[in-house]
Amino acid sequence: MSTRLSLICHAAMPASLGVRFWDDDPVDPDHLAKISPWQGVDRLWTAPEIRARQTADRLGSNAVVQKVLRDCDFGAWRGRSLTELEISDPEGVAAWLADMGTTPHGGESVQDLIVRIGHRLDEHREPGHTVAVTHPSVIRAAITHCLGAPPPAFWRIDVEPLAVADLRRFGDRWTLRALGR
Repeated sequence: MSTRLSLICHAAMPASLGVRFWDDDPVDPDHLAKISPWQGVDRLWTAPEIRARQTADRLGSNAVVQKVLRDCDFGAWRGRSLTELEISDPEGVAAWLADMGTTPHGGESVQDLIVRIGHRLDEHREPGHTVAVTHPSVIRAAITHCLGAPPPAFWRIDVEPLAVADLRRFGDRWTLRALGR
């Protein structure tokens, strides 16, 4: 039996919250209502944040929290918008976008996120279909690792709410089979 991993991005956040580095906020109930349970899943994992757990609960009742699937730690930027940060910390934002290893916010670097998720992918060899509900940044990190792409490719991957990245393991490598809804 092969190893399949479907990474699902959590449901959308309420539009009233705007675009920002998320805190641990719940998802939009109307968006959550669009989710149907998945069948044929051997394991259901979820990131620990409430938005991921709420989404996972709609997919099935047996989700196991995997701390490694947590969102990137944006440190002091958590809860703030990129627009706000471009005004209050333009040098920090510029450094963060240019250098994958920098942490002007005091949290986790994008490079460290890619390494964290890459290690988890490399360890996952369980046969069957695993579904994991997580965050756009985690899915972007997984795809970057899966493709063996250079870290700046992370910025070129767009993951919308409820997007699914379908990965398959063949021997010691992962293949991206699809990215869609």
